[in-house]
Amino acid sequence: MTEPDRGDEQEPVLDPKVQESIGRSLKAHYDDLVSAPIPDKFLVLLAQLEAQEQRASAGGTSDERL
Repeated sequence: MTEPDRGDEQEPVLDPKVQESIGRSLKAHYDDLVSAPIPDKFLVLLAQLEAQEQRASAGGTSDERL
């Protein structure tokens, strides 16, 4: 099967008001994510990684498993 020739068709364009509304919503969601606290589990993982890197630079190997 072949697709019909779409050379004359234009891409659909959103109304500027709709684009603005979507933009505001996306910004609000992004701002919420950025201001959310970092989960404790993630902080623990970061601390473990930092400790492992310090041990590696102090003479241990960088392939240690926690």
